[in-house]
Amino acid sequence: MAFNTERYPGVAENVSDRTAGFTLNHCMMRIKDPERSLAFYTNIFGMRVLRRLDFAELNFSLYFLNCPAGTDDPPEDIGDRTVWTFSQRGLLELTHNWGSEDDPDVAYHDGNSEPQGFGHICISVPDLDDAVAWFDDNEVPFIKRPEQGKLPDVAFVRDPDGYWIEIVEAARLPGLGRG
Repeated sequence: MAFNTERYPGVAENVSDRTAGFTLNHCMMRIKDPERSLAFYTNIFGMRVLRRLDFAELNFSLYFLNCPAGTDDPPEDIGDRTVWTFSQRGLLELTHNWGSEDDPDVAYHDGNSEPQGFGHICISVPDLDDAVAWFDDNEVPFIKRPEQGKLPDVAFVRDPDGYWIEIVEAARLPGLGRG
């Protein structure tokens, strides 16, 4: 029998056929300054902006980013690209409330200080040592380096708004969580 899911109290044994095709499309984080955040995510992580949506009547913009897989070819037509963007997996949505970049009182909760809530996003990299050197070269602030703490081979960096980003190399993690 093929693997379906790990089993724990509360996990559904059988999922409804009506959920077939459901996909986690994106995770949203509020940003104070889009220029600063876009520079960080596109320069440091190599992400690309797939689509920007402006909502003038509500005074905010959405930026949808992904890490290119090398096989995706977003459509040129803006409407087709919007549909394509909302059919992708694992996007990062950065939400900018207009004027926040000029307001010294605007700061977003990172979810890790009290009261805790949202924790982090995670970026998987092909070579953790190379990624750490890249982050050091670009003065990216670390919360935890791979050799620190009780989780070896896992790093955490901080983005311009203070959000935590976990950095992992999948090949280093086969024993993770096995006690």
